[in-house]
Amino acid sequence: MPHATLRVWDDENCAHAHAATLRLLAEIGVELKGKKARALCAAHGARLEGTRAFFPAPMIDDALRSAPRGFSVRPRGGPTKPLELTQGATYFGTGPDCLYVRDVRSGERRRARLDDVRAAAALAEQLPHLDFVMSMGLPEDAPPATVDLAQLAVMLGATRKPIVVSSPFGGESLAVMQEMAAAAGAGDSLLCLAMSSPPLQLDPVACDKIVACARLGVPLVLAGSVSAGSGGPASFAACISVVNAEMLAGLVLHQLAAPGAPFICGSGVGVLNMRTAIDPYNSPGVFLADQAQLDLIAHYGLPSWSYAGHSDSKLLDEQWSLELAVSTLLGALSRATLLHDVGYLESGLQSALEGMVLGDEIASYARALLAELPCGDDDYAFGEVA
Repeated sequence: MPHATLRVWDDENCAHAHAATLRLLAEIGVELKGKKARALCAAHGARLEGTRAFFPAPMIDDALRSAPRGFSVRPRGGPTKPLELTQGATYFGTGPDCLYVRDVRSGERRRARLDDVRAAAALAEQLPHLDFVMSMGLPEDAPPATVDLAQLAVMLGATRKPIVVSSPFGGESLAVMQEMAAAAGAGDSLLCLAMSSPPLQLDPVACDKIVACARLGVPLVLAGSVSAGSGGPASFAACISVVNAEMLAGLVLHQLAAPGAPFICGSGVGVLNMRTAIDPYNSPGVFLADQAQLDLIAHYGLPSWSYAGHSDSKLLDEQWSLELAVSTLLGALSRATLLHDVGYLESGLQSALEGMVLGDEIASYARALLAELPCGDDDYAFGEVA
């Protein structure tokens, strides 16, 4: 059925990018900082040189065949339907761990607190076009050793929608969070975000999360953050091959830990502003490179993770509303499966409840653009026209 979509790379381009990634994985390799992760990969055919793992193409092919093309994540009750995570479905949600929030009463930019995490989750529960929830703040009043559990506790008390957790800790913490979600109604209502450490590295926490998610059955979102000109080459194509190599190395580890475990592949190519040392979220190049990577993920047939509803502005001004609208519409048309960061300001440093409200409204508009437009014989209504 015809529908609106964006595309940068066709199948031939994606096949070329995949071949470049396979060469990178086989000849340059990826740093696996987790000792158990290296041992698991080596036992199944990876070659090790110190902490670096080199992956032959058959290992990548096996992992891609093993990963499921779709699965569902259910809420903990309420009117929200389960998320059907597959290519072609698109869902919107908030983002994790901003250091600052915009105080909704005073307009002050201040450090995030647990009450802000609770407020964002409670608001997301009421917004019909936000489908999943993240913390939106790294609370300064939570104990550092248990900050992830504190965030989840207040979110579970404020929303029944699926939650994507973003813990700075490894698998033991994730097991506790799964138990907390089960006590709140559904242990399978969680997803977990893990990040690579570009260039070409999975740190010990990421390795532990990848294995723990697979073995616990918690859907894993593995996302990269390669920045052109700093953590990666200036070439967008090269950056995409770097982040794709990180994703595929993580996928191999994940599927070796538990074949068939649910996996979501994240996009993430930035452009570093050398004057401010900030990656602006709304650079045209970022949208272009992310779309090409999403095309590659679609080529694999995997569910995907990208961005929407964000701004680089520090204020609720014209730039904020324009960038929020543009990023939401481009995110929707990208056909990524999960679109996060709705309500972000200041290039991810600040969150705002007002951004969530406007983002929800624009997401409702964007969903209309995702509708199929049938063009069969009956749709032309010749009888009515006559």
